[in-house]
Amino acid sequence: MKITSATIYPLSVPLMEPIKMSREIVADAKTVLLCISDEEGRQGWGEASVAPLMTGETLDSLVGSVKYLVEQAKNWEWTEPKKFAEEFAKILYGNASAKSCLEMALLDLFTQQQSIPLWRYLRQENNLPDVETPAPIPLLRMLGGSFDKEVADAKSFRELGFRHWKIKIGSLSLAEDLHRVEALSNLLEGDVISVDANGAMSLSDAIQFCESKEASKLSFAEQLVPADLPLEDFVLLKKRSPIPIGLDESIHGLSEIEEFIKAKALDGASLKLIKTGGVLPALEAGKTLLSQGLKMNLACKIAETSLAGAATASIGFALGEVPWGFSMSNQYLQFDICNQPLKAQEGKLDVAQLSISGIGVTPNLDRVKSAIAKGYAAIEC
Repeated sequence: MKITSATIYPLSVPLMEPIKMSREIVADAKTVLLCISDEEGRQGWGEASVAPLMTGETLDSLVGSVKYLVEQAKNWEWTEPKKFAEEFAKILYGNASAKSCLEMALLDLFTQQQSIPLWRYLRQENNLPDVETPAPIPLLRMLGGSFDKEVADAKSFRELGFRHWKIKIGSLSLAEDLHRVEALSNLLEGDVISVDANGAMSLSDAIQFCESKEASKLSFAEQLVPADLPLEDFVLLKKRSPIPIGLDESIHGLSEIEEFIKAKALDGASLKLIKTGGVLPALEAGKTLLSQGLKMNLACKIAETSLAGAATASIGFALGEVPWGFSMSNQYLQFDICNQPLKAQEGKLDVAQLSISGIGVTPNLDRVKSAIAKGYAAIEC
């Protein structure tokens, strides 16, 4: 299988409303779509989002890395997905997001060629028990905005069937965050409730937060402290915390997972394709976590389209369980670029939405072109 042509689309898709995180406010989703064609005219699509505070990628840098990688990749024969990462490394150092974008497009082509959905291919090729219909994946819903809005959203989305939640913390005082967390935990008692500070807390505040009675009903706390703290600080937090500790910005792939497992410094991790370098590396990371009795959350960056959502969900359907839920972030976009966007059904995603061969969804080219970021244009490679 060879790439005969490629087009890169730098996109900016507005969110339904700005999302306030501990260190930034996101008003629109800046993401890069890649469309590649093979010798038989099939098209494969990939996506990777900008994440300056997680991967260091801006829209300019991500577009440049994808362009370079694709231009070199057109000279190669792509026949064995398990060797994709090894081949990418011969072309470009680092740049996990760009590699994820190309890997996704190649996997889309490869599984179309094999006439098999991506999720089923992942099960078969990784010696996972085959099933006709995997259980639906629980979707994680983020809560943010004013406290009154958080309460109203929690009530309305719970009525729609959502049972996994993420409360953003770290931008307010510790006392204010604890008040919010306690109130929302009482409202949502019995559900899987998490908080995410995106590394904004000091170690002492993180320990105080975890040891407080207000946080006692949480299912886990994600990335409370900065990723660049010494490993011993994470070990101390894990020892002191009655709440399971999850990591996100600290985890970019299997090597970090193995390091933190060895140090007994985590209870689970959030896996994003732009961090791991693609679907297959993320699948290996998920298998490792589950095999060690640890938890995982699958996540798209705020906010990727149904394309990245479908590729990420395929990992969950392949593994058969996503204990901490799936952050399917296209639900925060004003519009999706796919013909049939992924949709929550009673707070879950069912595999029937990914029944066709390949990734399972197809972008609408007119919508893609309408979402090209201001000052940018599609790039032919």
